[in-house]
Amino acid sequence: MAAHSPLSAKLAEEAGFDGIWASGFELSALYGMPDLSFVSMTQHLDMVRAMSGSAHLPIVADIDTGYGNAINVTHAIAEYERAGAAAVVIEDKTFPKVSSLASTGRQELVRIEEFQGKIAAALASRRDPNFVVIARTEALIAGLGEAEALRRAAAYEAAGADMILIHSKQKTPDEVESFVRAWSGDVPIVIVPTAYPEMNESRISALRKIRMVIYGNHAIRASVTAMKDIFTRIRRDGGIHTVNENIVSVEEIFRLQGMDRVKIVEKQFLR
Repeated sequence: MAAHSPLSAKLAEEAGFDGIWASGFELSALYGMPDLSFVSMTQHLDMVRAMSGSAHLPIVADIDTGYGNAINVTHAIAEYERAGAAAVVIEDKTFPKVSSLASTGRQELVRIEEFQGKIAAALASRRDPNFVVIARTEALIAGLGEAEALRRAAAYEAAGADMILIHSKQKTPDEVESFVRAWSGDVPIVIVPTAYPEMNESRISALRKIRMVIYGNHAIRASVTAMKDIFTRIRRDGGIHTVNENIVSVEEIFRLQGMDRVKIVEKQFLR
């Protein structure tokens, strides 16, 4: 499940998800900025570090295009490992990237050989052999078709990628399902079914080759939905008297903040 803060990461953990997607899109939205590489690596790293300290799930970090060329990637991998990430996803678009789900905008891909160099640099830089490097191809997003997506995915597997993320903004799962059926590589597939929500667990399991599903932006969208509703009702009703029963208690926020630990420390050490 996507997260954009330590609080959302903790809620995803409590909901039973088995990993956190440190989403660049969600963090951009949190800052009120477009997902156009405006959020810096430092800002994203700070949030990964904070989420790592709050939740106990593996974190898959969305590092967009790797913040530059292969040299930048080597630095990024070292920093994300230190920050507590368990994996990174690097995409094969040019820098600065444009959000994949935008209806308009430049969706340009780098040369296959250049992206293979980024993957090789990432693998050479990781200290933990269990740190996962996921190569994301945007060939379908860029309108280049399944054959090009398969060609790129095979090249990225040959460069050593641990998994392949195939992305699509089609409103049905057909394009992704076709790609997965045609995939003959050995590494598993990752999908992000934001645009095609019909792709549920039973359909995913039937394809047999998908090993990770990322719900890429539902935390921030749910947050915006809830805040817009509550803010509108408070303004409409002239107070908070009608919304109180629809929001969590202050005590629940205290629990999520770990106020119980503060009480223990107070009893033990404050004299």
